[in-house]
Parts: sequence; C-alpha cells; structure tokens
Amino acid sequence: MAERIGMGVGLSSEAAGQPELLHVDAWCVVALKPADLLSVPGRGQDKQDCLATRVQSLYPDALVVHRLDMATSGLWLMARGLAMQRRLARAFEQREVHKRYEAVVAGTPSETHGEIALPLGADWPNRPRQQVDPVHGKPSLTRWQVLGPGPRPGTTRLALEPVTGRSHQLRVHLLAIGHPIVGDALYAPPDIAAAAPRLWLHACDLRLAHPATGEPMHWASAAPF
Repeated sequence: MAERIGMGVGLSSEAAGQPELLHVDAWCVVALKPADLLSVPGRGQDKQDCLATRVQSLYPDALVVHRLDMATSGLWLMARGLAMQRRLARAFEQREVHKRYEAVVAGTPSETHGEIALPLGADWPNRPRQQVDPVHGKPSLTRWQVLGPGPRPGTTRLALEPVTGRSHQLRVHLLAIGHPIVGDALYAPPDIAAAAPRLWLHACDLRLAHPATGEPMHWASAAPF
C-alpha cells in the first residue's frame, strides 16, 4: 500500500538532507531530485552524496533504474528489490515510461512544435560532453512544444519529450537547433550559461503502469523557474 502519492508535495524535507518523496510503496519510490545533486555516486569520496544513497538510507532495497543529470531537477523513479528493478528497466527500454520535461531556452523557435532527430555520441576528448555524431552516434529523438515566453526577455519555455534516453540528449539537441538551455554551464555559450543560477531543465511529468498492479500512475512537479 502506498504511503503517499504526491503532486509536488513531499514526505520529508530536503532541507534536512533527506530526500523529498512523492510516492512510496512496496514496489517503487518516486523522489524529487534537486538541481546539482548527483543521482548516483560518482568517482571520489567527495561525490558519494547523491539521491540514490539518500533514498536508500530510508529504504535500503531501493535500486536505480534511470538517471537524471546532476544539473537537472525533477521526478526520479527507483525500484524496490531486484525483481522490480528488472521490470521497471524493461519498461524504460520498451518506452512504456512516459517522461516530460520543461526547459527555458535562449531565443524563440520559428515553429510552435517539432522533433529533433539527430544521432548522439560521446565527445571523447571532452568527456562528459556529448555531441551530434552522424557516423557513430546512436539514433536519438526529442519532441518539443512551445509553452510560452520564458521568465527573462529573449527566452522561451518549452515542453520536451525525450523519446529516446541518451546522455545529455535534451541539452545537446536543443543546442544543435540553436536554442541552448539557459544556465547550461556545459553546453551553452558563456553569456547564456551565466544568465541563470542553475540549469533551467526540470523533469516535471512521469507516467507509467504500476509495476505490480498495472494501475496507471502519474506524478507531476511544477518547474521551479
């Protein structure tokens, strides 16, 4: 039985170093990741604090099934136990988990919506950067839609749907069409990177069939920018 299903209101306070949880039951956990916190531990003792270990301090059987970039905030799903981890990982692979993001980008697209289908691969000399790679890149698809003007002049708010799930996909795809995400210190030009205190990218909507019951599940979190 679920402890709580939330729409942006957590079970515990991030201010105390505890994860903000929107849903907990015997099969899965949905947490709200703050910007600039790792999803999983990195290399080095200084990179061990992350959302996964914070959730596991409360629910030791919680296991990772996907990731959000460190700079990205928003909804993040974990499985409870190996069987649920395999089931949810399969759901991601088969594109049965539907995610939507909001971003604020530089400039104004000439259309109201569109798709970006550009193959992506690692920029090996400049890791962790990714790049459009027509030769060795993996097929990648992002759908986008204009939501309205952004919070600052010369910016636009977009809804984004990553059909595939490549590393840094949304950030590289938007850069490639000339609309880098505001606050993106890794990809945006310096003036656009410095125009916000953080990356303006938020995982705001998560939908899937419950891994045990098949019940349609939906969580939403408003972008904090």
